[in-house]
Amino acid sequence: MSGLVLLLAALPAAAEIRVAATTANMGMLVETVGGEAVEVTVMAPNDRDPHYLEARPSMMAALRNADMVVAVGAELEIGWLPAAIDGANNGTVQPGQSGYFELARHIELIKDEGVADRARGDVHPVGNPHAYMNPENLAQAGRALAERFASLDEGNAETFRANAEAFAAQVAEKMDAWRQAMGDPLPVLSYHGDVQYLAQALNIPLVGTIEPLPGVPPTASHLSGLVRDLKGGEGVVVARVYQPDKPSRFMAQQLGWPVHLLPSDVNPGEGADAYLELIGRWVAAMTHKDA
Repeated sequence: MSGLVLLLAALPAAAEIRVAATTANMGMLVETVGGEAVEVTVMAPNDRDPHYLEARPSMMAALRNADMVVAVGAELEIGWLPAAIDGANNGTVQPGQSGYFELARHIELIKDEGVADRARGDVHPVGNPHAYMNPENLAQAGRALAERFASLDEGNAETFRANAEAFAAQVAEKMDAWRQAMGDPLPVLSYHGDVQYLAQALNIPLVGTIEPLPGVPPTASHLSGLVRDLKGGEGVVVARVYQPDKPSRFMAQQLGWPVHLLPSDVNPGEGADAYLELIGRWVAAMTHKDA
């Protein structure tokens, strides 16, 4: 019996908080702040656009067993997360409960100056949800997430807070380095509005989107108008790897600009270093400088 007791004492403690993260970037934030006190399941594959997924049994299973769900919010996951939560039959992770956390509720969203309307195909009616492209937003949300974890696991509260502050310091160091190396960045044409937060944070000029509205495929007339307006200047075209590449390559060819197709999420299980390296690739693409 004593040998069994010693063996059990030597085993690592079970994770205190089980988290279902909607995307790999949210999973990274959960692991960065929660450390060994959390167990994370990422629900959305990082090579698919989270705007257009459907609820799957695997998502419902992750939510059914979760103490928390951590989402991007701002309706990024509107097409599948509510249905997955309903199918999970877990009241703890319902919106408004302590087990429901959204990045979008802890940062200032960029909102369209016009009238956003999902009926027109606009997938950003409440504001741009791609706030995770600016690391400063994740650092800010990380502090709020630390407090939420602390409310669920008081014994690790100071560890959660220290982890969040360490991540915020790491982000600040990177952002300062990118700003100091910035110089005069060239204008950027993006396929979607996903780089808006990063561009705004680093004062990189955005000259338009290949989509006429978020989620609306480009028309020939829209592309012709962009070519007419941008021809003769310098710039760069950027898009995510899972977005249609033909319009981006067409615009790059017509304008004589380089085109960069990049992922926007880390791989599941990767940490803060991988996330900042990924954002650095976007910075380098948009500024023609090494990350």
